[in-house]
Amino acid sequence: MSYEELSHTADVKIRACAPTTDALFSEAFSALMQVMYGGDRQGGTTRSIDIGARDLESLLCDFLSEVLYVTEVEGLVFRQADVYLDEMHLHAVLDGEPFDPVRHNKGTEVKGISYSGMSIRKDAKGYMLDILFDV
Repeated sequence: MSYEELSHTADVKIRACAPTTDALFSEAFSALMQVMYGGDRQGGTTRSIDIGARDLESLLCDFLSEVLYVTEVEGLVFRQADVYLDEMHLHAVLDGEPFDPVRHNKGTEVKGISYSGMSIRKDAKGYMLDILFDV
């Protein structure tokens, strides 16, 4: 499992790889939190997300958009997401802490998750995702 930031002119482009779709969604989540808040994130506060969608790309976009909503509205920063997919339904348990402006100001504000250029591909090694975070 891994992710990397790729060169992009205006936004943040991420490529993530993982052996399963559950792990791929967790990697995308981790990349989003790293971009927004840096690496100093602790646990102790949990939130659950349950959503469904018509396809994997929509499910991922809806999941990450819901994470953005929760971080903004509840003032939480997450360190980990345990993601479970069943067909086109997702259940995730997020673990994090309240936002601390001293520790969590090392990132870039992400305004949204883009469908533009998003792709999820499967090969012999697992899954690969390309996704843009609108900044």
